[in-house]
Amino acid sequence: MARGSSGIVAGLTAAALAAVGFLAYQASANAPDTVAAPKPKVSSSAPAVAHDKPKAKKPPAALPAVSGSGKRVVYALEDRQVWLVDAAGHVTRTFEVMPSALNPRPGTYQVDTRSGPASKGSDGVMIEHVVRFAMADGVAVGFSAALDGSMESPDPSLKTGGVRMSRADGDAMWAFATVLTKVVVLP
Repeated sequence: MARGSSGIVAGLTAAALAAVGFLAYQASANAPDTVAAPKPKVSSSAPAVAHDKPKAKKPPAALPAVSGSGKRVVYALEDRQVWLVDAAGHVTRTFEVMPSALNPRPGTYQVDTRSGPASKGSDGVMIEHVVRFAMADGVAVGFSAALDGSMESPDPSLKTGGVRMSRADGDAMWAFATVLTKVVVLP
């Protein structure tokens, strides 16, 4: 094979691997949490045991009508809810968050910086996928996920700006909210 042909083959192979990796990531980021959850097997010889009914999970709130247009992250402070909205106005994901000790004022912002690798948050918790979009009282405010999966209420005595979410939601936020993505903060 000529030297030029092997370069083309290498380029096509790299592009194919990148496409497969991207599609695998998209599939894992959009898969419901229940897909991998094993279902308990029922045995006819096992005695019947009374169990408490699982608590009903409240359905996610509808996207507020006053949330703007186009591709955006919508963050409702009072509802502790985030919506990821694509350019066509369709909600691609919604989830609950734990607000930070300091909140930005309602308004429209944009993602200004991101940091992906694990680091220590301002509250001392190890976090990943930080997506910063505002300042409040001199502190950067952004979305992040704790490596241990915790979403604890922030210590009100600390000036922290981390809006926490689950790791799966953090992965989705990271993939969606690139630099300059609009963030709409509602009361």
